[in-house]
Amino acid sequence: MISSKPASHPSRRRYGSSPQRRPAPLNRPPGMPLASAPALASSPGVYTKKLKVAVLGGLEEVGRNCTLIEYGEDIILIDLGLQFPEEDMPGIDYIIPNMNYLKGKEKRIRGIIITHGHYDHIGGIPHLVPNLGYPPIYALPITNAIIKKRQDDFTDVNQFRIHNVKIDDHLRLGAFDIEFFHVNHNIPDSMAVVINTPEGTVVHTGDWKFDYQPVGEPPADLQRIAKIGDRGVLALMSDSTNAMMPGHQTSESEIGVNLEDLITKAKGRIIIGAFSSLLSRIKQLIEISEKLGKVVALGGYSMKSNVEIAKELGYMKFNSKILIDMRQIDKYPMNKVVVICTGAQGEKNATLMRIATGEHREIKLVPGDTVVFSSSVIPGNERTVQRLKDTLFRKGAEVIHHEMMDVHAGGHAKADDVKLMLSLLKPRYFVPQHGNHFMLRLNGKIAAAMGMPKENIFIADNGQVMEFSKGTGVLTTTKLPSDYVFVDGLGVSDETNVVLRDRQALAEDGMVVIIATVDTKTGLLIQNPDIISRGFVYLKEHKELIEDLRHRVKKLVVDSDPKSWADTNYIRNKIRDYVGQFLFTKTEKRPMILPVVIEV
Repeated sequence: MISSKPASHPSRRRYGSSPQRRPAPLNRPPGMPLASAPALASSPGVYTKKLKVAVLGGLEEVGRNCTLIEYGEDIILIDLGLQFPEEDMPGIDYIIPNMNYLKGKEKRIRGIIITHGHYDHIGGIPHLVPNLGYPPIYALPITNAIIKKRQDDFTDVNQFRIHNVKIDDHLRLGAFDIEFFHVNHNIPDSMAVVINTPEGTVVHTGDWKFDYQPVGEPPADLQRIAKIGDRGVLALMSDSTNAMMPGHQTSESEIGVNLEDLITKAKGRIIIGAFSSLLSRIKQLIEISEKLGKVVALGGYSMKSNVEIAKELGYMKFNSKILIDMRQIDKYPMNKVVVICTGAQGEKNATLMRIATGEHREIKLVPGDTVVFSSSVIPGNERTVQRLKDTLFRKGAEVIHHEMMDVHAGGHAKADDVKLMLSLLKPRYFVPQHGNHFMLRLNGKIAAAMGMPKENIFIADNGQVMEFSKGTGVLTTTKLPSDYVFVDGLGVSDETNVVLRDRQALAEDGMVVIIATVDTKTGLLIQNPDIISRGFVYLKEHKELIEDLRHRVKKLVVDSDPKSWADTNYIRNKIRDYVGQFLFTKTEKRPMILPVVIEV
């Protein structure tokens, strides 16, 4: 067990924030409070407290995952992820969870637990942890190594208090006794979190699937999961991303067989696009290439960094000579070269996109190259990925993706996997998470089909508080702040939505700038107003409209009381309102109007 009690021996690992001993795992009906933890149970009125659970990101989107659990004076967070911007968010780098609820409560945060190393679960850490008072972070070694590597890009923040845990460790964080169990995903060191509380046990799965033949790691421990279920589970919070798909998720080993066959038969170079964090797939590709006597070139900074981390921690084992620099590719026969790179989502500056467009310095596509998309398409990227495929086909490459053959296995549980997890844990309440609203609904239907009462299936929104007391749960109408917090260049703000609306307006209808030059003393117009249009209408093709507008603005200024020019804000607003109304009448468009008054 790991607690906050001072270590009695320098080699013993102890973390946490409370000296209370871990409650003994007793058999009890699902949802019943822990019967031990006497320091808690003996306090008068302890069960008047309620366990509060709120998901601050991940219930209305795929990404930005963050769950808050609160009991009395104690708070823990599970994951601090980012969400990639949607198409209507021009200029936004990514979105992170809103932590406004925790302002003034920083000292009550006992710790942050990270389920695995994907950016939609760790990406918000450098931005948010400093504002939360640098609470301790707990995760498995590969996850922590990726967190530390990313911190290298944020030199203005202090070092995080990061603790490696083992899958069989216990954490005592205030009122919470934390355990873990191993789950499969498509990155190693993925884990589910078991939160034992005075009101019952909550299980948070993180991202997961059941893989009976995984690569480089054991299958999920079904016996341990079943034992946790036998002790009683109040609520299960489970991944919904692929729950609408029937059957069981494909095993990574099956994908490995197909990839080996593909690499063996390739007559030229083979270029494989994949997520840089898909370490189980990258591991297979390197091992297959080594087995077949081929060399591997890695493309993309994040790809190289993650492979380096995995090799240092012993997850990947291969002869370092198999990896070559991109600049050495031409020294080898084409049928001996495998390129593993980022960019399968059509990212603008990623390696695969630069190869496709001919902008990559070292690799130029030639007929006979085979390009494999060893990943699924993230919702919203369909058009970008299709354009990328079209470009590759035009260059003469053979393109293979998961719809043609099994070259990608998802990392998220399908319907039959969810059924098995529900059967093993037997929760009283089910909280679908990690997905868009329709994904949560379809995941909830699985539990309903297995006989769970519909009132015990909580389909919540981001920030919506769930309360549990004496074995009973309620999905309340209370909502914590969960609006978008945008990361835009160097700026981080939940007020960027104002800027975003302006960008959207500019993208949709453009802008019109009206420049009026007036005499400071008399307030009279010195010259005809200048009109500049960007993204609204092409001036040369709409001379009549522009001249009409120029005349009307001039008349507006001339007819105004010259004294009113002392208040330039008043005049600017007057021009903005008048021009906006006039242009909408003429064009049914609402460009952004920027009036400029120059006094000379």
